[in-house]
Amino acid sequence: MVKRAALAIMICAMLVVISACGNSKPNKLNLPVNDFTFTNQDEQPVSLSDLKGKVWVADLIFTHCETVCPTMSANMAELQKQLKSANVDAEIISFSVDPERDNPAALKSYLEKFDADFTNWQALTGYSHEEIKTFVLQSFKVPVAKDTASDQIIHGTSFYLVDQKGTVVTKYDGMENTPYEKIIKDIKALQR
Repeated sequence: MVKRAALAIMICAMLVVISACGNSKPNKLNLPVNDFTFTNQDEQPVSLSDLKGKVWVADLIFTHCETVCPTMSANMAELQKQLKSANVDAEIISFSVDPERDNPAALKSYLEKFDADFTNWQALTGYSHEEIKTFVLQSFKVPVAKDTASDQIIHGTSFYLVDQKGTVVTKYDGMENTPYEKIIKDIKALQR
């Protein structure tokens, strides 16, 4: 009798583990994105409420970046192409961390260099440096700072996956070995 009870408990435990594995929705971070209304590359307002119900991938860039941003933007452009090829619907949001220089026209011109398709990729500005610094720290837990030795901005290089409720669920390397297939798989898992 004891063996049967132990076996039943073990089977139940295995079923819990197996069912958890089948529901592999990413949720490592669980960071709610602060409410926002910013301006995109077409001078249109974009808010968190506009993105409710959609899965999106966010990054931090600026158009005068001499180091990481061109690589990140090229990687995001590749992600956009792979999303289209896989017929996966997701938004891409690039937040400028240099709003004093990055007006909508500058952002549009910058992303055009990467053949961005603006139907689902928006670059946002229309706030002060202090506002974006606070927003990024609170929403993505990443510091943003002006480099005192140059005109560059120091910021994170991750791609952030945000669910339909506006919660950052996980992040990926946006610079090296960007895991496109994993990002697409995670987006599909969120959309199930």
